[in-house]
Amino acid sequence: MGQDRGYASFSVERRGIDYVPRSERPLTVRGLAGLWAGASFNLEYVVYGALVTSLGLDLAQALAVIVVGNLAWVVTGLASLQGPAAGTTAFGVGRAVFGPRPNRALAALNWLTQVGFETLGLALVVLAGLALAREAGADPGIPAKCALVAVAAGAQLCLPWFGHATLTAVLKVLGWLFAGSFVCLAVLAAPRVHLASAVHGASWQALTIAAVVVLSGGAMSWTENANDYSRYLPAGVRGKSVVGAVVLGGGVPVLLAEVLGAVVASGLHDPSSVSVVTGLPGAFPPWFTVPYLAVAICQLLAINALDLYSSGVSLQAAGAPLRRSQCVLVDTLACAALTAWAILSSSFTTVLGDFVQLIMVWLAPWAGVYLVDAALRRGHYDLGSLFSASAGIYRRRNGWSPAAVWAQLLGMGAALASTDSGPFVGPLSRLSGGADLSIYLGFGVAAGIYFLLGRSTVHDEVAKSDPGEPPPTVPGSGSVAKLPTT
Repeated sequence: MGQDRGYASFSVERRGIDYVPRSERPLTVRGLAGLWAGASFNLEYVVYGALVTSLGLDLAQALAVIVVGNLAWVVTGLASLQGPAAGTTAFGVGRAVFGPRPNRALAALNWLTQVGFETLGLALVVLAGLALAREAGADPGIPAKCALVAVAAGAQLCLPWFGHATLTAVLKVLGWLFAGSFVCLAVLAAPRVHLASAVHGASWQALTIAAVVVLSGGAMSWTENANDYSRYLPAGVRGKSVVGAVVLGGGVPVLLAEVLGAVVASGLHDPSSVSVVTGLPGAFPPWFTVPYLAVAICQLLAINALDLYSSGVSLQAAGAPLRRSQCVLVDTLACAALTAWAILSSSFTTVLGDFVQLIMVWLAPWAGVYLVDAALRRGHYDLGSLFSASAGIYRRRNGWSPAAVWAQLLGMGAALASTDSGPFVGPLSRLSGGADLSIYLGFGVAAGIYFLLGRSTVHDEVAKSDPGEPPPTVPGSGSVAKLPTT
């Protein structure tokens, strides 16, 4: 297998959503697992586990929801198989699923989603930095806070700006360091854990909301980005190996972190007060505050690096005429501005929290359509059409796939009708007494409708597909529709 000269650690990745030739894919399954582990051993997931307990669940219920919810990492693994088959990102493949025009709109939605997550992560980094400053006796004012936002934004820019090879190399090493820090957290928290919870259990409606927290904060929120990281795997890689790498590298660390969070929070008087910066350090010895905050900053920057990488290629897929590295810079500036607002505003964090809760309204149906399409195609894509200026056989009716668009819209309607979020409670949620079934109905309705309406078209397209590689694109051109003119 050849080596892509543009694929080297701390060398800026030239490709964006451009096709990765089969001879230039040096990633291994072990490397993919290491990349996920470096982002997934994260204190943010410890807080998600504590949040599950704060919803009124007893410890047994919380652990059951966490274990079952993290089985969805198998879905994230299945959503990683199209990268090696098609040689591009999720929203590059999306041209075959939805058609070029709707795919751009969905890529823009994902860009907004990733910027939201980036802003949340960067705000937590800044809050941790402010807490460190206070530990040193300083009292930062508004100028110092804004300066800290700028420094943190610059720090998180580095890895995604360099690109895939740098992310893989660095996160693989950080994964081991973060795993060691997780063991330290577990040992230090053990004396303060009280397994006998005073909580008598929650209703089934509360269990459904807790499941949404686990799914939307973990496996399901990565499905639309999974191929961004797997596309440098060889085309002939075994599917089971890819799924296993994602589950072991991403799912197992998240599961362990959320279990730790639930167990620690079960012994606290007010689990709802637990956060990465303010509440969680209280579960550990006082001398551990400074190293805890330092580790938290590193881990939050690591997970934000993946969000930034995916937001960059999503912005390209949405139609931005920029190189991938330029898109990362734009995203950094956007989330830095929003983070400054979040730090100085008392209302923005509430708005952002509601936004994060509602992402499943579009994302669960998208995953249902995307995965049914992948199952029907079984890795057979017409690469010439996928990377053609005219979109070839995937152009269909003026650049739209009616079956996919209808499935997406009806799935979103089902998800919205059954959601129970701060700003909105759907009619189905009201009828069920406050249950949140948005992920399951959104995914299931969209998947079912697409299977019924789209399978014959997909089968016809598979029969016409040419497995040959497309003409070479200009690395980093940022558009799958742009071919060399010379």
